Parts: sequence; C-alpha cells; structure tokens
Amino acid sequence: MLRFAARRILVALFIVWAVVTIVFFSMRVIPADPAEVALGDYATAESLEAFRQKTGLDRPLLVQYLELLGNLARGDLGRSIITNQPIGAQIAEAFPHTLALALGSLIVGTAIGIPTGVITAVKRGTWIDFSGRIFALLGLSFPAFYLGIVLLIVFSVWLGWFPIIHSLRGDSLGEAFYKLILPSLSLGLIQAAYVTRLTRSTMLETLTQDYVRTAVAKGLRRPKVYFKHALRNVLIPVVTAIGLYTGSLLGGAIMTETVFNRPGLGKLLVGAIAQRDYDLIQSGLIVFAVIVVVVNLLIDLSYGLLDPRVKHA
Repeated sequence: MLRFAARRILVALFIVWAVVTIVFFSMRVIPADPAEVALGDYATAESLEAFRQKTGLDRPLLVQYLELLGNLARGDLGRSIITNQPIGAQIAEAFPHTLALALGSLIVGTAIGIPTGVITAVKRGTWIDFSGRIFALLGLSFPAFYLGIVLLIVFSVWLGWFPIIHSLRGDSLGEAFYKLILPSLSLGLIQAAYVTRLTRSTMLETLTQDYVRTAVAKGLRRPKVYFKHALRNVLIPVVTAIGLYTGSLLGGAIMTETVFNRPGLGKLLVGAIAQRDYDLIQSGLIVFAVIVVVVNLLIDLSYGLLDPRVKHA
C-alpha cells in the first residue's frame, strides 16, 4: 500500500509539473503585452520598460520559468500585475467559498444520484426506471449556467424563497448555508444526473452476478442485498467517475459563481480574465489543476477502503 501511494504521489507531482509548464508557456504566447495591459494604451515607453524590469518580464523566458518553479516550491504564487496584491492571499480568501460550493454540489449529486441509479436499475422497465432515465438525460443536457438562471427565476423571482443577489459579506453561518442551497442544487443536479446514469448501468451489470442471485435465493431481504452487497461493488466505478468529474465540477463552479454573484475561485478567475491579469490567471489555473490532481489521488488511495479485494503492490 505504501509503495502504491508513493508511486501515485510521484505521478501526481509529475502531472502538476506538466500542467505548470503548459500554463506558463501558453500564457507567454498570448498576443498581448502584460505591461501595456497593466499601464494602459497611453503609457510611455519609459514607464513600460520600468514596469517590465520591476516585474521581471524583461528577463529571459527560461529564467522566468525557473523562478516560477522556485516560487511555487515555496508556496509563493506571486503578485497580481494589476493590483500588485499577493495572489496567494486572494486565492486563500476565495477558496473556502468555492470549496463550500463544490462540497454542497457533491453532497446533492451523490445523495440523489446513487439511490436513484440503484432504484432505477432494480425497477428496470417500469415507469420509475423511465422517469429516472428522463431525469438523467435532462440533467446532462442542461448547462450549469442555464440551470442556475432557471432556478433563480423560479425560486427567487417567482416564489421569493431565496435572494437574487447572493452577497456573503457579514453573513452568519446559517445565512451562508441558506444562500448555498440554490447554487449547490444548480451544480449538484447536473452531477446527480451523471451519477444516476453511471450507477444504473453498473448496477444492472452487478445484479446479474451469481452472488446476488444466490443471496436472493437464500431469502435475504432484497433491499439489504441491493444496498449493502451489490452497491459496494458499484461504488468503485462511481467514485472513480466522481473524481474524474472534478474538473467539470470546477468548470461549472466558475459559471455558477458568476450567475449567483458568489465570491470564489471561479469569479476571481473570470475577473482576472476580464482585466487580463496574466499572473493571476496563471496561478488560478495552476490551483485548479492541483485541486483536480489531489482529488483524483485521494480517490485512488480510497479504493482499498471501498473494496477489500483491491490489493496494491
């Protein structure tokens, strides 16, 4: 197990390095001068050159790249070229809001998706199965931002149950949780559709296994067979898919935070793109990549807990 974990950590570090390299050089081929973006179109040549010297943009590309790697190794994400504020502090302030949204969406997605997938598989060919499949199809067809707008119109404008503007300043824990419900539903229902479809297809295959038929033939209660014995074997591919879905979840969080006017990494990154704050964009993309890699690493390490048959050399 320790050897497996060590190998997975080394692979994760290599992936992070590859992402950092791709992001760094991709940002350098964008046809725009960061100095002109920061100082404006009417800046003098002298002020532009002074800005490049101050920020290190005049140094060779390889030197900038090695300096970035060194800063990241120390946990330093640099400074914004627009506001000159530490990027690490901005991301640290926004991250808890994105984490809360992601966890809320994950809870909604799994709490709805896994039971619905199991029930539709057990009730295959009935109206319950048909309804679950329609739900999964609709959920996969709706973009996160569109579903968020629909939920705002229904629950905020028509019913008045939730605020339209989701500002979180000065909110207590209860108010913050209350304002998290609608964005979590917006993003979580889409994930629930994805999980439902995968759980149903995996469960249908599991129900044909000999041990399931034997357990039913011996007189065990069917709910116990389905939700205790069969579901445990279904969880491995479902959990794997949830880990792979993390990237889409973070992408959906960007649009969801924008639609609901919530602070977070997504909204911070959108603002950086609008201002062409290249250093902030670069650091934000690296943080997103690290989150995806870490989540998938944890998913890999959790297999042994979900299924004792999984052995790691």
